[in-house]
Amino acid sequence: MNNPVFDRIRQDITENDVVLYMKGTPMFPQCGFSAAVVQVLTGLGVTFKGIDVLVDPSLREAIKQFTNWPTIPQLYVKGEFVGGCDIVREMAASGELAQHLTAQGIACKS
Repeated sequence: MNNPVFDRIRQDITENDVVLYMKGTPMFPQCGFSAAVVQVLTGLGVTFKGIDVLVDPSLREAIKQFTNWPTIPQLYVKGEFVGGCDIVREMAASGELAQHLTAQGIACKS
């Protein structure tokens, strides 16, 4: 099945090393969960592309279907889905997120 929104998602996660599908923008998150992931990434000094799903209802639904993950935010590193807010926070707290980013060749503070 050809889905143009899925194609756009694939393009975004291929062209950008770190992508966060979120509610709002990195400067102005529109929910606490999105803000928490932005805070984690910013704290690690990671450059990432934030994509606001609130401006495009088709993207908001498609990203959930794309990963079979029901919630937003969703973090991708080098085209692979990492997780949502809870997973990202747990990985950050344990040091696993910094290790994963470094292993993928992404500069970050550990």
